[in-house]
Parts: sequence; C-alpha cells; structure tokens
Amino acid sequence: MTSRASRDALQLYKSKRNFALTSEPSEGGEASAGALSFVVQKHWASRLHYDFRLELDGTMKSWAVPKGPSYDPADKRMAVEVEDHPISYSSFEGTIPPKQYGAGKVIVWDKGSWQPEGDPNKGLRSGNLKFELHGHKLQGKWVLVRMKGRGEKQKPWLLIKEKDALARPAAEFSVVDELPDSVKALPGPEAEKTKAAKKTASAKSTTAKNGKTSKAVKSGLPEGAVKAALPAKLAPQLATLVDGPPADPENWVYEIKFDGYRLLARIKGADIQLFTRNGNDWTDKLQPLHKALAKAKLPDGWYDGEIVVLNEDGVPDFGALQLAFDVSRPGNIVYYLFDVPFFDGHDLRAVPLEARRGLLEMVLAGKTSDNLRFSAVFDASAESVVASACKLGLEGVIAKRRDASYQSRRSADWIKLKCSQRQEFVIGGYTDSQGGRTGIGSLLLGVHDAKGKLQYAGNVGTGFSEARLRELKALLDAIPATKNPFAEATGITGKPHWVQPKLVAEVTFGEWTRSGRIRHSVFHGLRSDKSPKVIVREKPVSAKKVAKPGKVTESQAHALSSKVRVSNPERVIDPSTGITKIELVRYYDLVGELMMPHLKDRPVALVRAPSGITGQLFFQKHAETDKLPGVEQLDPALYPGHPPLLEVANKQGLLSGAQWNVVELHTFNTGTDSLQRADRMIFDLDPGEGVGWPAIVQGTELMHAFLEQLGLTSFLKTSGGKGLHVVVPLRRVHDWEAVRGFSEAIVRHLAQTIPQLFVAKSGPKNRVGKIFIDYLRNGIGSTTVSAWSARARPGMGISVPLAWGELAGLQSASQWTIRTVQTRLDEGNEPWKAHAKSAQSLTAAMKKLDYRYAPK
Repeated sequence: MTSRASRDALQLYKSKRNFALTSEPSEGGEASAGALSFVVQKHWASRLHYDFRLELDGTMKSWAVPKGPSYDPADKRMAVEVEDHPISYSSFEGTIPPKQYGAGKVIVWDKGSWQPEGDPNKGLRSGNLKFELHGHKLQGKWVLVRMKGRGEKQKPWLLIKEKDALARPAAEFSVVDELPDSVKALPGPEAEKTKAAKKTASAKSTTAKNGKTSKAVKSGLPEGAVKAALPAKLAPQLATLVDGPPADPENWVYEIKFDGYRLLARIKGADIQLFTRNGNDWTDKLQPLHKALAKAKLPDGWYDGEIVVLNEDGVPDFGALQLAFDVSRPGNIVYYLFDVPFFDGHDLRAVPLEARRGLLEMVLAGKTSDNLRFSAVFDASAESVVASACKLGLEGVIAKRRDASYQSRRSADWIKLKCSQRQEFVIGGYTDSQGGRTGIGSLLLGVHDAKGKLQYAGNVGTGFSEARLRELKALLDAIPATKNPFAEATGITGKPHWVQPKLVAEVTFGEWTRSGRIRHSVFHGLRSDKSPKVIVREKPVSAKKVAKPGKVTESQAHALSSKVRVSNPERVIDPSTGITKIELVRYYDLVGELMMPHLKDRPVALVRAPSGITGQLFFQKHAETDKLPGVEQLDPALYPGHPPLLEVANKQGLLSGAQWNVVELHTFNTGTDSLQRADRMIFDLDPGEGVGWPAIVQGTELMHAFLEQLGLTSFLKTSGGKGLHVVVPLRRVHDWEAVRGFSEAIVRHLAQTIPQLFVAKSGPKNRVGKIFIDYLRNGIGSTTVSAWSARARPGMGISVPLAWGELAGLQSASQWTIRTVQTRLDEGNEPWKAHAKSAQSLTAAMKKLDYRYAPK
C-alpha cells in the first residue's frame, strides 16, 4: 500500500499531468522488499536527457541529467532535482502525448538496486548523497552533490562517479553512447547474478566430472561483455617501457615479463590458429601446442599469452626457445596465457583486466598441462616483485592496471619494468672475427629514427655459441648488400661487411652513450616475430606520467567498438559548442550502420578539418589509403584522366576517416561500377539572406508538389546546414547532360512561376530574400553531403533522412546534431525504406514539362 507520506510527496507529480491523456502511472507501486531500487529513464522531451531515480521512503527521488551519467570521475554531470515519482513509474516506457508535461518518448535505460552509504535522508539534507549502484549499465560508487543555489525552483546537483576500480576515462568509454538501448525486458541484475551463480556452479561441477567446459560458463560473464562475432584477426595490446614503478601501485597487478615470443590463439570449435604479434600464422610450427589446446577444449575466443622454453631452474630462456625451433623440438615450448579479449561469443575488451583474468583462470581450472599454463600475478609491492625477478635472472616485470580495457596497440595501461636495458636491433652488417673464432667478430646494429632512417647504434660481440655463430654466418651470407644500410656509421672497428637489414637481434646492454651507441652488449638471439621496419630506440617514459584513472591521454583515447587509435582526442573542433575530436569519432561509431547504405558502392569525397571547422577545410576526392583502414581506392579506369576515386567500404572507414580529421562525407550521384549514368537527381534548397525557416518549409513543399505533378517520386533530408535536400532516385538510363539539363529546366520553371520565392541564379546578390534551388550538383563528378554526415559548421548539424509528413513540424535544417542524434536513431533510415525500389525514368516527366533533350 502507498503510505500517506508518499501520497503527499506525489502531489506535485500529479498536478503536472492529465492522466486521462498520458499513460504515465498516477500512483502506486510497492516498496522493494529487499534492496532499494533505482532506474534511469532515457527521455526524449524538448531535449534528450536522462531521468535518474532512487527509491526512498515510498517514492522515487528524481533528477534530470541532461548529458547522462559518465564513468569518468572528472565529469561532473549536472543533475536537476525534480518532483518525486511513484515507484510504479520505474517500469514506465512509452510516449507522453504532445502538449503534456514532458511530452516525448521514454525508455528504461538502466535499472537495478542501490545501496546508500550511511543515512540517505541525512545525505539528501546535507547535499552529499553517496551510494553504490548495481545495474545493467551503472555500477560501483557514485555521489550526488548539491550545488549552492541562488533561489532556483529546481535544485541543481552534480552526479559524479567516484574513483573506484570501475571508473573509466571519458575518451575511453561513454556509457550513454555505447549502450544506448532499453533494458526493460531484461531481468533485474540481482536475479541475473543469482541465476548466473547457479549455472556457474553447475558448469564447474560438469567440468570436474568430465573435464569439458560447459556452455553455462557464458552466464558467468563479467559486466561489460558484449555479444560479438569472433574476428578473424586481432592485434595484441603492447606495454610501454617506464623508468620505475607506477605512482599508484595499489591499482596495478604484476606478472613476469616472459623472455619469449608473444602468441595469440584463435579458437573456434576444432579450428585452432596460433598467431604472432605481427599476425603471422605459426600453427604449423607449434603442433604440440596446438594439440595441447585442442585437448583442453577451451571455449571459442581469442586467448593472449607468451611462449617460452624453461631452463632447468624453471626460468624462461630465450636462446633455448630459439633452439627449440631450430632443431624442430617445439614440444618443449610452454604457453603462458594471461588475457582473453574475446570469449564464447562475446567481446570482453571493455571488461576490466581483473575480471578478464578471473574468467580466464576459472576456464583454465583443471585444464593446464606441461605446455599450457596460466600466468599468475604477484601479491607484493612493485619494488619487491622487480627485485625478486631480477634476482631470479628474469627479464623483468609487466605491470597492468587492474581496471584497464584491452586495447590493440601500445598502451600506458600496461607497463614494462626491466631488470636491465634490453631491446631489439636491426642487423646491418658484421665484422671479421679475431683469433680462432668462427666467422663473425661482431654484429653491427641499428635502430630507425623518426624519419624511418636506420641509424647505427653500436655492435655486439658476446653471447654467441659456436653453433650460433655458424648459423648467423650462413644467414648473413645469404643477404649481402653492396652499400652501407646505415644513414651514418662512424666508429666501427674492423672491416665491415654490409647486409640487407632483414634480421632482428635481441640484445641486452649496460647503457646508451651520448652519441647514441650501446655499451657492454650481449647477444641473446634473433627475433623472427618482429619486422625490422618497426625497430626503434626504446625510451622509457617517466612513471609519474603514466596516466591515472580519470585522466584522458592520447594513448587511452579510442573507440572501444573499433580498432582506431585517436590522436588529440580532446582537441576542440567546434569552438562554438566545445565539441571535441573524440565526440566526432564516437558519433560515426554510433551511426555507422545507418550511414553505410548511403556510402557503400558509391564514390565519396572527404571534407577534412585538421585545424577544426573554423580553420582551413580540405575537399578531397583522392587520397592515399594505406593509413585509412576501411577506405579504398577505386579502379583508375572508372574516372579516366583523374587519380583514383575513393569509397568508404565499411564502418571502419568512417572511424579511420574521423581520426584523419574528416568531418563531412559527400557522395557522387552514381555507383562505383560505372560513372556513365546518374542514379539520382538532387535539388539543394539553399536560402539566401533574409529567408526565414517558414519560407524554406513552404518552398520545399512546393518543390515536392511540382515533382509529384511531373510523376516523380522524391525523398527528403535535412542538409545539416541551412537548407533541405530533395532527392529523386533514377534508373540508370540517362546520361549526365540529360539529368543536369532537366534539373535546370525544373528549377527555371519554378523560378519563373514563383519568382517571389525562388531564383535560378546562384550568387549571394541574386538570392537575397529568395531560395536558390541548386541544380548544379547533378553534373558528373559533383557531390552532395551524405545522409548522417556531420557538417563542418557551428553546432555540427547532421544530414538526416525524413518522411515528407515530417516537413511541417521540422524546426531547422540542423535540428539534429552529433550531440542530439539519439533522438532520431529509432527512426533511422525508415523514412527512406522505399528509396531503392523507387528508381524511375525521367522520360515521361520530360514530356510533361515539354523538355527536349538533344544528346551532344
């Protein structure tokens, strides 16, 4: 029953609503028997916001959060206190009718339970309410802090994520962007946990009985796992060398730095593949390991680890590992697994490291063998772990941030703490031996500089066995070079014999000299898993500069659902709004699936804004695509006499383009198979100075009506700028001159018929107070901004497909921006679903307008 106190608290709620018109609940809802409930409702009212509600004393205490929650403690999100809502409101989804309070769509974006820290009523009164959330999307510790008000009717608060293991930098993860959908149909998180615990216990029992991992392990997946297909390729996360232990050691775990080769295992049923860090398939080289993995019957996934050979003291021996390959004895190789970025149909890259490791340890329980082991962590201080590792003769320690996501690149969330200086060098030559030693005196070593030139870095003449010297001499004799491969090579003792820079040596040394040479060097072996082109001088980063949680750095900033590294993520690209580069990348990640039908199989032009949208813009139809995954060059024969045109082949191309500072994407009026015929006719209604929005709407309605009189089906979209676009899909039966000529005839007819509204001449002076209908976009090589493209204009509006019935209620051509697009995602491309089937000929329309086209 609803208490009298809670009924009184709901009076303001009831006074604002007409329950004869709205489907919102008027009251009711039972208080939770156990833990207090919370809900976050995504609300598309006049502006999108998130209604954050906490159950307390028989009602839902409520705040409107305009930008939604953030896992970044540095993001202090405004939360405006609003009237209490009934507990029954927590399950409300639907559309509040127009002209009613809060008119617009509502979904249950998150739900679960909350646990206050101390007395919650005291926290509310004092303006400092701390609590823990247990939801599908929001978890961990949070706080609501009341701001000092100035007599506002609605009290302003701040919703802040507290610093705990679940906190995430904003540039790394945006929960509102990456998890946008309703959770109403899902059971409560507590129910899921109980169910998961039962299934996991059952799975462990099954494993103990027959040694086979049950599919039930899936229900024990950690929070943050996302359903995903198993990718064919995966680049590993790499560690950053630092000069000392991290400044916040309690937030890190420490593992052995194995003296071996990095190896990733892709398992899909009986298909097991083993890849090096560079993506080379070593499955055939590692058959004993392949058999060990097959015997373990691990669930599908990508498993990350390192292969080593242990000496008699149980310490990894790099030379022994090489010998295992050389004498075809890979049975001695041990595979230490330490991460699982994909598992059993789920992407775990956004899951914190500790949770991924916990799952991996559980999966490997009872399945390890002489060849397959779990890489344990050390429960001790960084200093003692490093000291112990060095005393044992190990290479060093890898420290990993406990809450780190998995990133396919070098990251400051994984750091290397080495016992001695050790790295790879490119072999550029050798000197003759002195005395009775076989073949080689020393190897001449180099590293690449920032310009890619190979710079001499000194030599190494110790650490060789006689067998190794003979092998090296044979390898070097097979790759002789006629000229010095080093940019400069001074200080070489003895006669040098140059070789092609194809081999990579692993070397320890005492120090670097001021002239860039190594001293006291020892050879450990060759590395066949690393390309010579990527070998540079490894310089340690100050441990003090290793980013702490909540601080955004370039190395952390990336779109989790993609493999794009975002440089300068916080650079402001639109000064009028403060929109940053990472926001643009996230936008294209969000709308990528909607945008691809408008881009696929269509040549594209890119508008780049390296200095932001207020700087110089570059319109590019041609570009090198080596560093633009997902963007492809088309056959040069498609457009003779021009460099190859471009196509965005998949969603990855949108992300790599945004990283390359691409803001706008414009498409040709034809496909990629041939440029001989147009497949659409475009009319861009461009208002001149002094033209108000009602006139634009009126002009577009007239344009639509006239096209219908001609028997032409057309489609509408916003431009994202000032005007609107009307698109007529065509069958490919007319050449460019026919389409352009007829579009001009249509525009001239309208300008002559309604001269007070339309003009057929471009130029600012001609269109003052009038709308220029731009038909010039219909020539060969002309382009129009794609649907869902952002615009390089203040506010960063977007081009959105519309139904004709929406025109009258449209507020502006930039009604939706990259920040407000979520209010439109549900509609998506639905207004244009008939576009492809509506392709038509212009012949009948030409006759109606009495337009005669004479081919040249």
